[in-house]
Amino acid sequence: MKAQRVARIDALRGLAVFGIMLVNIWGFVYGFDLISAPVMGEVLGEADKAAVFFSAAFAEQKFYPIFSFLFGAGFALQTGGARRPGPALEAIRATYRRRLLWLLVCGLAHATLLWFGDILVAYALTGFWLATKIGARPAALVRSFKILVAVNMGIIAFTLSWVSLLPELFPGVFDQAPQDLIKAYTIYTGGSWEAVTLQRLNDYLISVAGYVFVLPVLALLFMLGVLAVRLGWLHRPERHREQWRNVLWVGLAIGVPINLAWGIITLDSVLAAGPSASYFPASVAVSVAGPALGAAYVAMFMLSGPGVARILQPVGRMALTNYLMQSLLLMLLLQGVGLGWGAVLSRAGLLGVAAAIMLFQLWFSHWWLARHAQGPMETLWRRYTYRR
Repeated sequence: MKAQRVARIDALRGLAVFGIMLVNIWGFVYGFDLISAPVMGEVLGEADKAAVFFSAAFAEQKFYPIFSFLFGAGFALQTGGARRPGPALEAIRATYRRRLLWLLVCGLAHATLLWFGDILVAYALTGFWLATKIGARPAALVRSFKILVAVNMGIIAFTLSWVSLLPELFPGVFDQAPQDLIKAYTIYTGGSWEAVTLQRLNDYLISVAGYVFVLPVLALLFMLGVLAVRLGWLHRPERHREQWRNVLWVGLAIGVPINLAWGIITLDSVLAAGPSASYFPASVAVSVAGPALGAAYVAMFMLSGPGVARILQPVGRMALTNYLMQSLLLMLLLQGVGLGWGAVLSRAGLLGVAAAIMLFQLWFSHWWLARHAQGPMETLWRRYTYRR
């Protein structure tokens, strides 16, 4: 039974890795704006429109929360809920900090060499905060969770106020954005190694500047994962089916209407070759509704049978390897430093590339783990973490 429970968690992590690629793939072609970037002279067919709508409505802001939630769950499982004082507890903390340090260095390399949208650095930085909770009692964890909810609600309120003033404070923001995005598209899909690298570093610095908003969200999602393990929801789902049903219906009620509207707004922005005035307020709303729909995805997975878990488990067991491999393949296939397919593929074609990579990674993960105990990057990670 224990192996089956772990398999379900691994499979959910594999689902999240695949879902994240459905959003990341746009950034390798269009730059920082990901899905909604307009390209001068681009004509979208019906399949392209469907691809944009699908990615915005059903993938964007849905899968990174799942992955973050599972990071917190992994923390709870790895540290074992230890409360022993003295050297034993300090040894656990030291081991986990080594794990985070490796992840930090790996993320920095990933961001500078492959993908400006790297999330590993943010995970590592937030993880150092989470490491201070090793040995904490449940009451302390609940208190931290409540504080994080309040902090994130304050950030959302501030962001909504700020974006409503954006057109007044910066009158040309809607006119300038398409020009910048077209420039990024041109560089990523046809630029030299030096040009692509400079553009990537520029976009990564923009991402890092957004950490002030990202890190509190990650901390909240991490803590949700910790509490889900402590309550038994994640690794004993059969005992909590009623709770997961409640999560499913609440997540669908909140997530479906707003995310469908977000898909329409995103598609309209692409067709209009620039974001509309409603785009930015809607992006704040979907920052809540996206994770809500993601929670519904998790609930559906927890209420499902073991068949899907068996298929996706190997992908999740080597999630780091697959995440980094996706970035390498997307760079080599889509950008000017490689084959440059991003300049000729339609939007629907990009999702076709993502689907092909998923099928390859599904096969590769099964093949690799039939011969090895862990994925290649996971093996290096473990060797550094548990070095003597």
